[in-house]
Amino acid sequence: MRNPLALGVFLLLVFMVAQLGWLFPPGEWYADLARPAFAPPNWVFGPVWTVLYVMIAVAGWLIWQATGTQSKAIKLWGAQLVLNALWTPLFFGLHALGLALVEMTLLWLVIVACVVVFRRVSKLAAWLFVPYVAWVSFAWALNAGFWLLNRSA
Repeated sequence: MRNPLALGVFLLLVFMVAQLGWLFPPGEWYADLARPAFAPPNWVFGPVWTVLYVMIAVAGWLIWQATGTQSKAIKLWGAQLVLNALWTPLFFGLHALGLALVEMTLLWLVIVACVVVFRRVSKLAAWLFVPYVAWVSFAWALNAGFWLLNRSA
């Protein structure tokens, strides 16, 4: 395990993004929205994202160890983190459900690109992103459902 201190940096970066949930909580506005039938209870999101964020950090750390800071792979990792961070203020802060859906489409594309590029560098890092792809696919459908049900809101 080369440079475990760097893993802490990756965890810190990822959990800084996670803290946006505190800055832009769902609130009353979200509670009043019509919900898609397949929407899980709100308590599900915290545990799922916690596990995913740890996996995202570990994958980034593995890629960084293998390629350094200037590689395409680590730049893609950073891009997905920025896109991940943008969704919460768009959806919960601005209440821009359609814009959040477009942004999440870009996020999904970058995550898939990460899997493809990571696979050449670290199969483990690529596999760590597979649940992330699956969850963001579900979250995309959920966002689309909220947008379709609440377009006039």
